[in-house]
Amino acid sequence: MGCITKHYLNEYSVLGVWKIEEDLTTLSELVILDNEEKKKIKTFSSTSRKLEFLSVRALLAELLGSEAKIVYNKNNKPFLKDGSRFISISHSHKLTSILLSTNEKVGIDLEFMSSNIAAIAFKFINRKEKISKDSDNRRYHLYIHWCAKEALYKICDKEGISLRKNITIEPFELKESGEIKGEVHTDKINERFDLHYFKYDNYAIVWTKKNYELNNSESVSKKR
Repeated sequence: MGCITKHYLNEYSVLGVWKIEEDLTTLSELVILDNEEKKKIKTFSSTSRKLEFLSVRALLAELLGSEAKIVYNKNNKPFLKDGSRFISISHSHKLTSILLSTNEKVGIDLEFMSSNIAAIAFKFINRKEKISKDSDNRRYHLYIHWCAKEALYKICDKEGISLRKNITIEPFELKESGEIKGEVHTDKINERFDLHYFKYDNYAIVWTKKNYELNNSESVSKKR
């Protein structure tokens, strides 16, 4: 199917979502891989992982053009090779998402909503957070919390953050889409964030962005 969403959040930021319905041959024809990318995709044994890899490149080309390339740091965090934008990537099952911004740090996470998330809720939900007791809504509510915390983990770009201990999502009324508040508290971080969530088919998607005054250590070009 290809790109199903290309949404300009403001003059600086764009969010794209790709639905993977192509086979490997078809998706390969949509991208131009450099030598490093060709080597990388050969290391993947599963077809699904190769499709994810190609869908990220296809979506990036849709958003920025075929010349845009992704590189990774030692912690496997993605950056644009030319340092022109902040980038966050997420994929699950048949969806891939990318959030880009020229002047705002970004974080995005999407998850296919399986039925067993309640069994691991204790790993990421803390006592301050309120989860719906209604069985029809509980799963979606839990997935919004999970995706929101993953998005905040990405935007903070700090190791050692506990999703349960250090990140709290403020109570909110559950809807098909909406805005929520999240807080990150560690020894080095004390930040409050606005997040946005929505549902697509059986997926929960949450994203956030925040404008920071960039110094030399935080500039996009220095993070390549």
